[in-house]
Amino acid sequence: MGKKKSGKSKGFISQGIHSNVSSSVRRTLRADYIASGERLTNQRDAFDKGKNVMFTIPNPNPNETNKLFIRVNAKHIFKTDKR
Repeated sequence: MGKKKSGKSKGFISQGIHSNVSSSVRRTLRADYIASGERLTNQRDAFDKGKNVMFTIPNPNPNETNKLFIRVNAKHIFKTDKR
């Protein structure tokens, strides 16, 4: 009897370690997403589901010049009043 092969592969299988989209296109798509309101909507949805959401905001302390932006937990921004 012949030996059975595992899986359905008939040839080369990509390992998925390289992207087929140029880095400049990925960068512009990411910049568009971050600037859009869709990101804020997704963060709010994640917060409502109980996830640990963080926001990146400009640092309110001008003396900390090495930290232009700081990460703040969404609990401080989305104050939910559950009674």
